[in-house]
Amino acid sequence: MSHDWVDFAKQLRSIAQTGQTYTTNHYELERYRQLEALTNQMFAVLGDVSIEQVENFIIPESGYATPKVDVRGAVFVEDRVLLVRERKDGRWTLPGGWADVCEAPSVGVLREILEESGHVADNPRLAMLKDRSLHPYQPATPDHIYKLFYICDHQGGEFVDNNETDAADFFSLDALPPLSMGRTLAEDILECHAFASGRIDRVHSD
Repeated sequence: MSHDWVDFAKQLRSIAQTGQTYTTNHYELERYRQLEALTNQMFAVLGDVSIEQVENFIIPESGYATPKVDVRGAVFVEDRVLLVRERKDGRWTLPGGWADVCEAPSVGVLREILEESGHVADNPRLAMLKDRSLHPYQPATPDHIYKLFYICDHQGGEFVDNNETDAADFFSLDALPPLSMGRTLAEDILECHAFASGRIDRVHSD
């Protein structure tokens, strides 16, 4: 899938969403709705999937179009990293999810770690901010997403069954399991570990 065309479709969808929010003209509103439907067709063709799959995948949103925020927590114990296995694809990822309204990202990431892994963490430190579209996450998504990675200290715990994940475990950095590539890349884990161990001393931001 051409990332250029995906970006074009994302921009058109952003224009359609923002236009529907601010226009007061009935005819313009209908044109923006048509433009939104057209972008869904573009995503379907680019992804070789049905329109229904695209519409189910897109996160409903209104208002001025802005990037969504994904928070991820990296918890290390003796050079092993805490990962959770996603029910949706059976692959492993740093625990995390969408940032919630009225909740600081640093608070949200600790909640996500607890909910998805059963482990308690504290002392979150922002290590990296990544624009998902600039890195090889797969599959491509219609949404523009910023990913925030926090280093957190482990306080103990054990896996608790939940709706999103079906396992949690610590893995050696040189023996990572199959990763959920839309959520976490191996480079994310290694870069977070470099930050946590003091080998890099600045926030990675792009």
